[in-house]
Amino acid sequence: MSTKRETIRVACGQGFWGDLLDAPVRQVSEGPIDYLMLDYLAEVTMSIMQKQRARDPRAGYARDFIPLMREILPLCVERDIRVTANAGGVNPTGCAEAVRDVARELGLAGRLKIGTVTGDDIMGRLDELLARGIELRNMDTGEPLAHVRERVQSANAYLGAWPIVEALRRGARVVVTGRATDTGLTLAPLIYEFGWGENDWNRLAAGTVAGHIIECGAQVSGGNCQYEWQAIPDLANVGFPIVEASADGTFVVTKHEGTGGRVNVPSVKEQLVYEMGDPAGYITPDCVADFTTIRLENAGRDRVRVRGVRGRPATEFLKVSISYSAGFKAVGTLVYAWPDAYAKARAADQILRARLERLGLKFEQILAEFVGANATHGPLAGEPSTDAPEVQLRVGVRGPDRAAVERFTKEIAPLILTGPPAVTGFAGGRPKVEEVVAYWPALIPKMEIEPRVEVTEV
Repeated sequence: MSTKRETIRVACGQGFWGDLLDAPVRQVSEGPIDYLMLDYLAEVTMSIMQKQRARDPRAGYARDFIPLMREILPLCVERDIRVTANAGGVNPTGCAEAVRDVARELGLAGRLKIGTVTGDDIMGRLDELLARGIELRNMDTGEPLAHVRERVQSANAYLGAWPIVEALRRGARVVVTGRATDTGLTLAPLIYEFGWGENDWNRLAAGTVAGHIIECGAQVSGGNCQYEWQAIPDLANVGFPIVEASADGTFVVTKHEGTGGRVNVPSVKEQLVYEMGDPAGYITPDCVADFTTIRLENAGRDRVRVRGVRGRPATEFLKVSISYSAGFKAVGTLVYAWPDAYAKARAADQILRARLERLGLKFEQILAEFVGANATHGPLAGEPSTDAPEVQLRVGVRGPDRAAVERFTKEIAPLILTGPPAVTGFAGGRPKVEEVVAYWPALIPKMEIEPRVEVTEV
């Protein structure tokens, strides 16, 4: 265990793959932190990475992570900052090796260790698991995975905080994981620093809540906030969140001084309800956190204290994120101008549908949205104004037959000269056919998953 400290500052630098590139740099350079947590993975991300690795065995991880490490590793070593990141995707070993190469290029050999957590990827074990009666039923529909087995593209169990803790105990300064939970990236440093036990459910729940609050980056510090959003200062300079945690499980959510955005009780509340599910039972591999016990209070400007979190024992299962191919789709758009913009867009939609039917094209779904009229709120928007200056027709199809979807893409442009007048917005060209990747959530007994931790010196 590390040297005892009264508080630990864990900063979030990425809320998803594609977040602000300079956010981690600013977290490291613009104020004191002890840990930098980087969350790259969403459910669909794993399938994207799996496809990349199928084309190139060296790929399959968040590519942005490597140039980021090149930029911040020297400062992390100088300031004794450790990094936990699930940037490894479906190739955490390859990702860790790339970080090692960068560290050597920077002259950091002998000055840091890199930890790699694997064991989450069960893609190669699916047939064996199914043969043994582990059906991996869809948590929403109850269907067994066998129904879509031949179309599965990725399958990863969510690992918790403890493998990361082991890597930290073995001296890792950078810990790279595959499909670890978002919350575990923050919880692990707190377990390691404060020596929390595996059955210390209340503190584990508190650390889980801390991880949940900062896992989406600036979403808790001003970004995407509904509450008085017009008054949020300087979003162009938004500061990413930091947790100042204490050994008793209480913590303060804040951000670096001088950065934009806002941290207050309403912003924290908004993030708490994000992907929450049952508020009394937020389930992770490490514990079950009771969100109804959370107490929030203002603790100064851009500081919110969180206390009172209660937890319960973890379940005997891990969640598995599975993706599978579910056909093809394409989306095309045209913009219709005043007068009668909405009426023109609706007429174009009907004309297009009639032509598709005449061609004998079958789809699982045809969806038309009228941007500027009802695309956001649907029927709740009421009858659109007849004075709308412009309305965008956005129409898409989805189905198992790629050829049918491809033919649909060729029926959008003809509407320009064979449909209602005053149309524009086709400069982007013919729509592209895309594969539909669907999500299959399932449960697997914990005993079936064996995390592996490797720590190597640069």
